[in-house]
Amino acid sequence: MKRLIIALVALSIFACKQEPKVDYAVISGKIENSKAKNAIVSNADFKAEVAINEDGTFSDTLRIPANGFYTMSIGREFTPMHIGFENNFQVTLDAKKFDETITYTGEGAVENNYLATKTLHNGKATANAVEFYSMDEDRFKTKLSKIKTANESLLNELINADEAFITMEKQNLVYDNYVMLHNYTQRHGYYTKKEDFEVSDSFIPTELKDMAFDDSKAYKSSSSYKDIAFDKALTGIFDSLGDDISSVTPEDLKGVSDIKIPALKNDVIDYLSSFLVSPGNENMEAVYNFFINNSTNDDTKKKLTETFEKNKNLVKGKPSPQFVNYENHKGGDLSLTDLKGKYVYVDVWATWCGPCIREIPSLKEVEKQFHNENIEFVSTSIDQAKDHDKWVSMVKDKDLGGLQLMADKDWSSKFVRDYAIQGIPRFILIDPNGNIVSADAPRPSDPKLVELLESELKMKP
Repeated sequence: MKRLIIALVALSIFACKQEPKVDYAVISGKIENSKAKNAIVSNADFKAEVAINEDGTFSDTLRIPANGFYTMSIGREFTPMHIGFENNFQVTLDAKKFDETITYTGEGAVENNYLATKTLHNGKATANAVEFYSMDEDRFKTKLSKIKTANESLLNELINADEAFITMEKQNLVYDNYVMLHNYTQRHGYYTKKEDFEVSDSFIPTELKDMAFDDSKAYKSSSSYKDIAFDKALTGIFDSLGDDISSVTPEDLKGVSDIKIPALKNDVIDYLSSFLVSPGNENMEAVYNFFINNSTNDDTKKKLTETFEKNKNLVKGKPSPQFVNYENHKGGDLSLTDLKGKYVYVDVWATWCGPCIREIPSLKEVEKQFHNENIEFVSTSIDQAKDHDKWVSMVKDKDLGGLQLMADKDWSSKFVRDYAIQGIPRFILIDPNGNIVSADAPRPSDPKLVELLESELKMKP
């Protein structure tokens, strides 16, 4: 009897054992006319790289966190996707006509072909942004209604589509409508050159005006909801910060702590940290710690720490990184140590950089204003060696003043890397002892530069 009971218990355990949960989907396909080596499949809390073979084929098993909406990015192009557990679908496309050629087959194809068609139709309807956002309010709303109706018809015609997908997509179409209404004020004012344009009181629906943006599921499912939530969050934060970001404190960033959606908070932190975890902010370390404590994303934290580690030795008072034996346009070469005893305002630029060139007239004015003061204006080109003659000609043709130097290894120059320069123009101010005053100084076109120089040089107002 004892053996029988044990056998029955064992049988019961075996019979009640659940099948292992399927938490993956298989995607495969082929991409024509692309040099991309991988595709990125992601949403707010998931990211995977899918390797693309030399012949454009790919296949991978994705362990997704949940059924839902994702994005597949290939190079600079991207497309929305819906991926569910046990999906096994194939995608083909021509990268030269990305949206026009993307096609799905297999399990999950119905939903994804709908999304591809919707994306293509929406793109065509809004392709001429100037014309689209220049419409008056009534015409604009009529156009949006037609776009929404067309997409609803596509959705209602689907056969054997996932019911949860249908439900979520119906709400997503509402958000698609909302994001264009949300963007209308700023874009209509810009395209019609009406700087103070405001929409009528009834233009924005009450539901959009009162939306709390606390829906984590919608943030993952709808790129439109995500765009509005991100813009609303940043607008509130920037309203609190004002124009001066040189002394931002954690107290100024209370709006970050108030964000309810974790993924949105991570995205906002990722954006703000790019210029607030900067040697240009005197409270950089405190802001860094605040962001670390508020982030829940490991990639965001890693990026934050890398940025902080690069910048912590670039704060005011630290010894400046050096450049050595840079070619001088006037002849010979020059090192930063040759200028010790003077303030040095460094402009890192290149002949191909439009924003850099637009600063030249203002730089000339500042040079003229401080011509007799204890300061040298140094412009350091990071043009590649092949563009050396172009640099020589531009300095001469534009009659550039100050000291015109050319870095030794363009972007890979030690001075550029030590200052963690990732974009130009970049301006740096160094004191007579060779210490940093500002590793991210104001541009010549910014009146704050003159204020800073007058303060450092102790000039009487």
